[in-house]
Amino acid sequence: MRTLEQILEISIKRKGSGEAVFDGFEPSKSSDVIAAIPDDRWLAEMTRAVFQAGFNWKVVDRMWPDFEAAFSGFDIGRNAMMSDDRFDELCKDTSIVRYPQKIQSVQKNAVYIQEIAAGHGSFGAFIAGWPSDDFAGLLETLKKNANRLGGTTGQYFLRAMGVDGYILSKDVAARLIAEGVIDTAPTSKSAMRSVQNAINAWSEESGRSLKEISRIMATSCG
Repeated sequence: MRTLEQILEISIKRKGSGEAVFDGFEPSKSSDVIAAIPDDRWLAEMTRAVFQAGFNWKVVDRMWPDFEAAFSGFDIGRNAMMSDDRFDELCKDTSIVRYPQKIQSVQKNAVYIQEIAAGHGSFGAFIAGWPSDDFAGLLETLKKNANRLGGTTGQYFLRAMGVDGYILSKDVAARLIAEGVIDTAPTSKSAMRSVQNAINAWSEESGRSLKEISRIMATSCG
């Protein structure tokens, strides 16, 4: 397995400079900032990630003000108590994407956020308190306990909220395979543990964040 510096050299050769590798890069938010994000914003971004999965992102973004209105500003209590009649109304609402299973996920994820907040004070506090060296564990928790937040959907959701982490895109997976960390795209718990261990090693040796490591790996392939 190459060092991160050696992988960065590959990225620089491909992109032309270190500046190009990190063009447009935005640092992750601090734990204090993450903890202070209101619960309704977590539900909003969960919903955006769920509806964008397998769909045109620009369409969802264009309709987003209508999503906010349709789901009452993503008020946790109101969405957790979504009635059957309200669900039926939303499934007929042409101002949003009419996908029943994804509409239902809003109610299920509101309940999930309520449960987590009851035990940790807020959903943001729960996320902020998760160990940075176990991002794979956080992804597994979302996959298991939230609704429709498995795979890269959960990864994009956390990235959008400013949480430090990696996105296992096709190019990132290709770099991990080239380094002998995994044999194919990581889907099993054991593969994800291997990914986490490798990224932790790169982070320890370089002092770089998980998001920086993800960017370096992504720009080294493709």
